[in-house]
Amino acid sequence: DYDLAGFAVGAAERGQLLPTDDIVEGDVLLGLSSSGLHSNGFSLVRRIVAASGLAWSDPAPFNEELSLAEALLEPTRIYVKSILKAIRNTHGIKALAHITGGGFPENIPRVLPKDFSAELDLEAIDVPPVFSWLAKTGGVAPEEMMRTFNCGIGMILAVASGQAAQVAAVLQEAGETVTPIGRIVPRRDAGVIYRGSIGL
Repeated sequence: DYDLAGFAVGAAERGQLLPTDDIVEGDVLLGLSSSGLHSNGFSLVRRIVAASGLAWSDPAPFNEELSLAEALLEPTRIYVKSILKAIRNTHGIKALAHITGGGFPENIPRVLPKDFSAELDLEAIDVPPVFSWLAKTGGVAPEEMMRTFNCGIGMILAVASGQAAQVAAVLQEAGETVTPIGRIVPRRDAGVIYRGSIGL
């Protein structure tokens, strides 16, 4: 078995770098839907599949049109083209958080100033069936799911509240599924604050 990894190096003008330094209370958090696991959490996935008694070639319980392996290895959605279109055609995008390993609690705070937190409305998130199956089959608590997987949101944008509708419209036109999932609030005990419960 081989693990393959890649990386890219980019260049940008200093004035174009994100996050910007003008993030404020009330900025809107827009979530872009993921295509699946996005290559994260597979140590846990392998343990859950082993415990389930299913073979990788069996139909996926949450999508019987695909084998379990095909469904879990759905290619990662790449957001670069749609986000670049939004950056070039709108104003107000202040930060981008790619929801990779570490989920919401580790990736969102990295792009925020220390005196702000992200407040997420978990009930606004449409959780794909693959994550519900993993949570139920593996007995994984919601907090651990959100720390390990993207739970259906692969990228989060912090956007000025007055520009959020326009940014969302451009992203949707570019093929993204966009959901307002929260807002920026003054810093509390945690970098991410959850409202409601996630639908696992």
